[in-house]
Formats: sequence, structure tokens, C-alpha cells
Amino acid sequence: MINLTQLKIAFIGGGNMASAMLSGLIQNGLDPKNLLAIDPAESARELLIQKYHITTQADIQSSKSFLNTASLIVLSIKPQQMKEALKALNTVLQEFADSQHLILSIVAGVRLIDIEQYLNNARLVRAMPNTPALIQKGVTGLYRGNSVKEADVELIEVVNRAIGHFVWVDQEELLDVVTALSGSGPAYVFSFIENLIKSGCSLGLTYEQAKLLATHTIMGAGELAYQSMESPSTLREKVTSKGGTTFAALEVLREKQWGHSLQEAVKAAAKRAKELGDEFSQP
Repeated sequence: MINLTQLKIAFIGGGNMASAMLSGLIQNGLDPKNLLAIDPAESARELLIQKYHITTQADIQSSKSFLNTASLIVLSIKPQQMKEALKALNTVLQEFADSQHLILSIVAGVRLIDIEQYLNNARLVRAMPNTPALIQKGVTGLYRGNSVKEADVELIEVVNRAIGHFVWVDQEELLDVVTALSGSGPAYVFSFIENLIKSGCSLGLTYEQAKLLATHTIMGAGELAYQSMESPSTLREKVTSKGGTTFAALEVLREKQWGHSLQEAVKAAAKRAKELGDEFSQP
């Protein structure tokens, strides 16, 4: 059984998603001294030190000793920064007696075969977490390479359980769908909440009242949909009496093709995730 508190994890990149994972891991007992974030931006490093009291470094070369003994290295940078970071990481890893470290990539779109070519390492897992990991309510899509061991799977699951739920997919291209649905999903929900609040305020509620009503409605409905044996469609129908208030609201959404628009939005995000992978694969 892998103990989370005994792990050493290095993050290459200290942006929003890395911060979300760091928060969840620390709240679940991982000692900040066993966490490292590498980021060239001084402002990002200072913020992580202030919030989480972890070790930070400006570059990969300066992090050599920590990386050598790390249980897991997390790639958490932008796709545009990936090639340079992988080259630098490979240079460092090749100096170690065992260069086949377990690598977890949360970089949208970039495929395992491309990461493997840069690192000469097939012990790779791709993941797409989302920002509710900040409060241990995230959900992560996972895909593993063929060289990943069962012990590696257990470690990955321990890490991701610390920040919420996870689901393994058996085709790497499905991670583009995960990226579009749950990776980008919080932004869709925040937009929905934003407009619920605006509606409430325009009809006379205070901002505080509208925010409480909107956010708790989203949380409650989401938890009900998750726990219920009934489909979301059935649950929706149970709230909707023909000619009633909910019916009137849903008729407007139907006329505006709200559901179709949301599905098209998710498809656009999935398409962009695939394009990012295609762009990275190009020489």
C-alpha cells in the first residue's frame, strides 16, 4: 500500500493546475518539504512559496538532486513550453543511474509517443485534472502507456484520489474529450453560475443572495445527479411540470438551442485539444 505522505513529487511548471494539485496533496497529508515546483517566473515561485511553503527552483538543472529521488515528476506547463522543458529534463535524467522515472503529464493535447521520443522513457501517464482539485473536488481523466507498472498505477491513483475522483480511459484520443468535458468544464459551469447570479440580481436579489442560491443549487443538483440511480433526463423531468415555472424556463433554453450550443462548444474544445497535439508533433 502506497502512503501519500512518503511520496516526493516534482512539478515542472507552477501554474493554476499545478497549484490546484499541490493544494489537494498538501490537504491530504503530503509534507510540503516533499514537493518541488520548477518555474522560471519569479512571481509564480513566490506565490507558491507563500501559499504552500514548498521548495521552488527557477530551472530543471538546479533541481537535479530532488528529481533524482522523486517518486513522480509532473509535467504541468503550457504546450508551447513543452519541447524546451522536455529537452532540459532529458539532459538531467540521463545523468541518473535509473533514468526511467515515472512521469505524469497534465499538458493538454501532447501525446505520450511524442513525450517518449524526447525523454527516451515509456514510463508515462497522461492526465487531465480540473481546477476543483483546489478543494479536493476535482475529477481527472487518466491514460497510461504500455510500460507503466501496476505499482505505478497505484501511485498515480493515490495522487489523484487526493484531489478528487478519477477515471481511466483505454484510448489516448479520449483524453481530448476529457479535456473538453471536464478539464474545460469548470469554465462552463462558472459561466452558468455567473448568469444565474446576474438574472437574480436583475430581478431584485442582492448579489450575496443570488450567489448563495446559484452556487448551492449547482452543488446540490450535481451531487443529486451523481448519487441518483436515475438519469439526468429523468431528474429534469421530475422538476418540470407542464405549464409551470421550470417548463417556462426550459422552453426558452430549448428555443435558443442551449443544449445544442453546449454540445458544439465541447466539440470545439475537443477539436482544439487534438490540434494542440498535432502541432506539437510537427517538427
